[in-house]
Amino acid sequence: MCKRLYFIIFALLGISTINAQSSLAHEIGIMFGPVTFQSDYGERNNFDTNAGNTGFGIGIIHFLNFSSNNNKEHFFSEHFKVRTEFSFTKTNLHHFGKWVSKNPPTLGVQRLKAMSGSTSTINLGPQLEFSPFMKVHDYENSPGSLSPYVSLGFLVSYYSTKTKSGLGELGTIETTPLKYLTPSDGREHGYSSESNLVLSATAAAGIHYKLTRMSDLMLEARFQAFNSDWVDGLNPNKDIYKENKSNDWQVWFNAGYIYYLDF
Repeated sequence: MCKRLYFIIFALLGISTINAQSSLAHEIGIMFGPVTFQSDYGERNNFDTNAGNTGFGIGIIHFLNFSSNNNKEHFFSEHFKVRTEFSFTKTNLHHFGKWVSKNPPTLGVQRLKAMSGSTSTINLGPQLEFSPFMKVHDYENSPGSLSPYVSLGFLVSYYSTKTKSGLGELGTIETTPLKYLTPSDGREHGYSSESNLVLSATAAAGIHYKLTRMSDLMLEARFQAFNSDWVDGLNPNKDIYKENKSNDWQVWFNAGYIYYLDF
């Protein structure tokens, strides 16, 4: 599994750093901020779930800038950049909402409340960033200016998830909610502690602030949807438990600093 991840990492980095033409310029930056993970833990559309299942993320970003060293003003080069990201996120997960708030608590409530987990992801992939309101040349020569943007892309993610219970080892009726004892998606139970590769689609909206001629600040909200429902470690049988129908996803609110390597 690790060998496949290394191959994908080097392949994507190779694609993003090929620079046979001097018209390409490079930018590099760092980003960090809170991540809220939406999963089978907790109640859907519940504030305590959204606030409680919040972790953190940090990443390194690289931009290919087609305009800085290019005197020809084409629409693509003046409004688009290719961004490559290598990032890490970590979130601790608990059940929140009405299903764990019943009073007096039943045995089922106690088992659900005692269940917890964690998930971490290592992400790598490209995104295409579009700045609709301001040309790249105009922005780069205007310290103090703002440039909103949107982006779309995909990431290859290596996730590692752990699931446990405060009542003891999972897998028995004394410690595990009944819905997670049912076989699911080829696994013996509806829970798992595992590591694996997944793909995810990303969509983001943000704003760049021109700090100096050679540096930017950025603020961004980014949606990331995984093509698996095991990233959080829980996936009850969807044929029986219809409420658990969506794959895992997360929202990352990040701030960043970007430095221009050359022009």
